[in-house]
Amino acid sequence: MKFFADTAEVKDIKDLATTGLLDGVTTNPTLIAKSGRDFKEVVKEICGLVEGPVSAEVASTDLESMLVEGRKLAKLAKNVCVKVPLTWDGLKACKALRDEGTPVNVTLCFNPNQALLAAKAGATFISPFLGRLDDIGLDGMELIREIRQIYDNYGFKTEILAASIRSVNHVKEAALAGADVMTAPPSVIRDLVKHPLTDRGLAAFVADWAKTGQKI
Repeated sequence: MKFFADTAEVKDIKDLATTGLLDGVTTNPTLIAKSGRDFKEVVKEICGLVEGPVSAEVASTDLESMLVEGRKLAKLAKNVCVKVPLTWDGLKACKALRDEGTPVNVTLCFNPNQALLAAKAGATFISPFLGRLDDIGLDGMELIREIRQIYDNYGFKTEILAASIRSVNHVKEAALAGADVMTAPPSVIRDLVKHPLTDRGLAAFVADWAKTGQKI
């Protein structure tokens, strides 16, 4: 499973990149707004920090404007992946941009039929939003499983990018369900390393070593 960081905070991206675990980054207008910085500058800086795809989302909703914005974003760096919404015009924009060789992340997916449409339109990534489905009493992981089966049935190359990840348990379940990628806030990625028995065992090792009076 590939790990993407869902953030526009450069400091967090730099820290995660040093682990070798970071395969890409996803951003959106909300995350950029929280950073308080210029959108294009942030995207270019992030693209220079990671080798993998960096999703940058269009702000418009009509086809022509999405294409104009998508083409501008694609020119910012070679690893920009243009993110478009899962709407009728979004699917048309996906097809057009993919025909031009630009990778596309189709976002805001909430059912298998939408994922099927995105794959047929040539999406590089499909982003089902797990947490938001859980918020309304539905099973986000069931959506991942259904998309996985549909894509495998027909050999679609679109990668399933599990989004709206809220917890470490979401990461585990998405991996078990067959997601190709997960994108999560840096805090969730850092929490993956944590376990009370790890902390307890390390504390015991440190204490025992101190008793020896030795140094390495």
